[in-house]
Amino acid sequence: MKALVVRLDSFGDVLLAGPAVRAVAAHSSHVTLLCGPRGEPAARLLPGVDDVIVWDAPWEGSDPPTVREADVEGLVRRLRGAAFDAALVLTSFHQSPLPTALLLRLADVRRIGADSVDHPGRLLDVRHRRLPGRHEAEAALDTAAAMGFPPHPGDDGRLRVLPPPDTVALTGNGPYVVLHPGASAPARAWSPQRCVEAVESLVYAGHRVVVTGGPDETALTREVAGDLAVDLGGRTVPRTLAGVLRDAGVVVCGNTGPAHLAAAVGTPVVSLFAPVVPAERWAPYGVPSVLLGDQNAPCADTRACHCPVSGHPCLDEVTAQDVVAAVHKLLGETT
Repeated sequence: MKALVVRLDSFGDVLLAGPAVRAVAAHSSHVTLLCGPRGEPAARLLPGVDDVIVWDAPWEGSDPPTVREADVEGLVRRLRGAAFDAALVLTSFHQSPLPTALLLRLADVRRIGADSVDHPGRLLDVRHRRLPGRHEAEAALDTAAAMGFPPHPGDDGRLRVLPPPDTVALTGNGPYVVLHPGASAPARAWSPQRCVEAVESLVYAGHRVVVTGGPDETALTREVAGDLAVDLGGRTVPRTLAGVLRDAGVVVCGNTGPAHLAAAVGTPVVSLFAPVVPAERWAPYGVPSVLLGDQNAPCADTRACHCPVSGHPCLDEVTAQDVVAAVHKLLGETT
């Protein structure tokens, strides 16, 4: 059976779909993952994926293309030509799968399933309703099972990526803690000054610190690392970042893609979690973690990209010593 799994949004979202992708792969001869450009690097890290189709949907992201720019007809032709037997459409709890399902119907996909609170008419063959408060990774697995794709009996359902390379040439020898200061949404990031204080406090406590960030975050990582930490800003791609995170004792970061990548390589996470989305759905999954940040702050459940509260108190009231204590707690649990 040829199966299609759809997850159209960000890097972390695609990583959270990984257990469901493996469940589909356990019952299929070929699995294609349809994802957006932000999710493509994660899609290429997932076990069970045979092929990746990248499409920028006009209903995803902060700056989506127009319908004409998205070339909907071209996508439908490509999917029709692939002759998929089944498609699993995965979305977050606040998203509708029905626009995607309509395109899959036009592409003559034989059987389509998704989690949907909206009445699907004839767009879905399997309409799943997620359990309240279910983590996104678990909700995706539940939807796969409802489609007839239960996980393999030996699969623990945790996040996973293909084995990353050795990265000691980047990090140097010896144990270390990773601090990843950036986030895709400013509302989810700890302030640079707090990150600088955390590096200083971690080094003072005897830890070697590695600071990571993307190519557009080099000024931030340079400021945070200073003269005390290894600055890897702009020096990793997702596959090598997975290696850096795998070999860390603990990863300290916000609710952003590297938190889920750390979970996928089995590394404990100190999660600086702004409550703009619910932690019960988006916290690091399947690894030891400590959640820091006021989960009852006024910004809770707003899905805000920019903090709506002066002073960003949900995160910036977290201190460097709070982070050091959380790191020590996790290292104590895993040694």
